[in-house]
Amino acid sequence: MPAHHPYMDSEEGLSADLALLDMLTAPTFTPAKPAFKRRDADLDPLLLAAAAAYGPHVTRNHYAHDFFPAVSDPRAEGAYDWTQWQPGVSPPQQRRPRLKYVSRQAPRSQRLKEHGKPADEDKENGQAREVSEPLRCTENLPLPRPKSPVAVPSQHATQLQAGSSSTPAAPPLEQKPELEVKCMARTRVPTPHGPIFLHLYHNNRDNKEHLAIVVDPAQYLADSPIAIPSIRSRTLDAVWSENETEMDRITRGAYVGRLSQNSQIPSRPSDTQPTVTTDSMPSPLVRIHSECFTGETIGSMRCDCGEQLDEAIRLISQPITLPPSCARAEPVTIPGRGAVIYLRQEGRGIGLLSKIRAYNLQDLGHDTVTANLMLGHGADERGYEIAAAILRDLGLGTGVAEGVRLLTNNPDKVQALEKEGIRIVERVPMVPRSWQHKQHKHDAHEGDVAIVVDDDRTPGATMIGGGAVYGEDLDKYLRTKVLRMGHMLSLIADEST
Repeated sequence: MPAHHPYMDSEEGLSADLALLDMLTAPTFTPAKPAFKRRDADLDPLLLAAAAAYGPHVTRNHYAHDFFPAVSDPRAEGAYDWTQWQPGVSPPQQRRPRLKYVSRQAPRSQRLKEHGKPADEDKENGQAREVSEPLRCTENLPLPRPKSPVAVPSQHATQLQAGSSSTPAAPPLEQKPELEVKCMARTRVPTPHGPIFLHLYHNNRDNKEHLAIVVDPAQYLADSPIAIPSIRSRTLDAVWSENETEMDRITRGAYVGRLSQNSQIPSRPSDTQPTVTTDSMPSPLVRIHSECFTGETIGSMRCDCGEQLDEAIRLISQPITLPPSCARAEPVTIPGRGAVIYLRQEGRGIGLLSKIRAYNLQDLGHDTVTANLMLGHGADERGYEIAAAILRDLGLGTGVAEGVRLLTNNPDKVQALEKEGIRIVERVPMVPRSWQHKQHKHDAHEGDVAIVVDDDRTPGATMIGGGAVYGEDLDKYLRTKVLRMGHMLSLIADEST
């Protein structure tokens, strides 16, 4: 038997014995589980990660869990700065009223009842389909619309059209409207080569204002020894409206004779022009000229466009001597007649911007054709449909008896006008002035370009005037026209340039 310890008789010992006895003899007690699982263990890592990521400042979890009541109310003072929050009761939040969507269109069955119709009327599945009715195949679908006017329908589409009569045809290709031109104004302009009539045209193909420079001084002659047909615009002399006055017609240029304070005679659409055959009078001389800002305005030596425009007006203005005939015993001299159709298609149709860029490529060693192709354009993108329409409006090249003499070196231009129905009786070559004469009195040299100045030269209609264009750039430009574009012009020897 072990020795008795004095602690067992003390008060602390007795309490420990009673506690041990109670634990051993008491019934089994199981603590109740909480109704909801505590999220402390799950949230602790998230809180620690958020605190470490956002620094010592308040984390977004404080706002999300309403640790600070005033922060959840945006209208409370210091709502976005929790350090300024003061304990208190935040004002109750007002709930936003919920809006109920109400359709403005009643159900289909109700709308049909209002109109007195059965609910199954005009409904795809309202009536039972007859068993004998065959199902339609997919060939009843419309054919796809071609992406471009030149698109060709596929073989499958052609078979569908040929195999089924109910197959709808493909939509027709979009066609351009018939070309129409209208002369909007006409006026007299004195030039160094004589007076001309400047016509301004509008059309339904583009928004450009094309011009016609008509040389016809015979319209001023009251008494002429020979009947000379006038070159006039039919759309300009037409009656535009029932309310137009004589002053309206005169203001736009629909007058006859010379307009002055004492002469104000409006033209009439019924005025007939005399018919003159080519046996008694040469056909009018016509030039189709494309706009060239650099050559005509600032005197560029890269091309001869300014020189060509001035030379064309000069040649058309030359007097015409008619030989004797059975009606007259002596020759008769009449003023020159013809027109220059001035088209606004800069740089062979590529525009002034691309033309300037092409000049830089030419400085790198490329010719005009290659430079246009490198910029993504064609070698020549010009069109002559509008020019042909203007000629028809002026009555040039449309008659059976009288055609036109075309002043050009470009064979494509001749073919394009003939395709449009313009009758060309003769092609007159446009020879550069620098190739016409090789000896000059004075040469003014500037760099590698020489501008020829004649003492007896007359001023011209462009920056070049009555002079000629010279230079290495011009020779390369003209040779490219002949060798690569097929212009009908004889090349001169290198030593003579």
